[in-house]
Amino acid sequence: MKNIQDLPALLVLEDGTVFNGKAIGNKGTTSGEIAFNTGMTGYQEIFTDPSYFGQILIMATSHIGNYGVHESEVESDGIKLAGLVVKKFSDVHSRIGSSGNTQDYLEKNNLVGICDVDTRSLVRHIRSCGAMNAIISSEILEEDKLKELVKSIPSMQGLELSSKVSTTDAYVVGNESSDNRIALLDLGVKKSIVSCLTERGCLVKVFPLESSIEEVLGWNPDGIMFSNGPGDPSAMVKTIAKTYDLINSGIPCFGICLGHQIIALSQGLKTNKMFNGHRGINHPVKNLISGKSEITSQNHGFVVTRDSLDSNIDVELTHIHLNDETVAGIRLKGKPVFSVQYHPEASAGPHDSRYLFDDFIQLIEQYKTVEA
Repeated sequence: MKNIQDLPALLVLEDGTVFNGKAIGNKGTTSGEIAFNTGMTGYQEIFTDPSYFGQILIMATSHIGNYGVHESEVESDGIKLAGLVVKKFSDVHSRIGSSGNTQDYLEKNNLVGICDVDTRSLVRHIRSCGAMNAIISSEILEEDKLKELVKSIPSMQGLELSSKVSTTDAYVVGNESSDNRIALLDLGVKKSIVSCLTERGCLVKVFPLESSIEEVLGWNPDGIMFSNGPGDPSAMVKTIAKTYDLINSGIPCFGICLGHQIIALSQGLKTNKMFNGHRGINHPVKNLISGKSEITSQNHGFVVTRDSLDSNIDVELTHIHLNDETVAGIRLKGKPVFSVQYHPEASAGPHDSRYLFDDFIQLIEQYKTVEA
């Protein structure tokens, strides 16, 4: 059988730019918004992050696949990327404890990708021209045909995708006798977020996106978490309204990434699409409350607008991205609610921001004291 990497493949961008390469994963055609991640480690965690649903991802680091895959290093039930673009791809791996090679993993998950692409040139192009749609194909090698096909891909702006990755059935994880019961609304949650709560002794019930307010509050939670996820937050009108009501229940709330944006929108703030987003594991953020800075893991293409935050007297800026001064965290004045734009669970790292889970537990304990 012919090696998949012997097959030619094409990457065509929405603006007509074409990159030639070789196929990886499955032979086929795939499309979506193209984005890039600058992280040098943790590719398996990145591939399985539900926040990437609907996106073709460029891995900016030069070598992908060299340490294979590991059964424990997943953030969901499978790869969530729409497609993958890399420079050097290795189907040979060397690592103690690995469970297989990356090519087999991509094939098992039906992912179409392309390698031998000048990813430095490609990332510079995206940085200069902004986010756009793209198509990868190892079965259609006619550039003009792909240029026509890419025009029909829907824009990420206005696209609701959480319903594609949220659990369909509620499930419970953690210590059944825990004093802290956390209701987690699954917008596309990473497993590590749930683990960060259970490791702190919490009992977590993960609720599907469409769960009613009555279902969530009927479980008698001590805290509510709004998870990360994909797509445009402003398209999630019902979820925004539900979040508003859950916040008004008075129960402590914590939002991460998309959950952060949904909390902000529920309070009258606005979001907009970024020029090319933040995706990587080396983003500097300053905590304006403590004065300390942290290196964070980020993955988002939308952001809460600073203008809408500054004009809202009921919401306070708590964290700021030091590269571009975008909103990285907020808290509601007079309410036990806070959220961050980045990923404090940070699988596969760094772990500078995991203190936020401890802050959430402390907030819950304070709330219980007040209620008593």
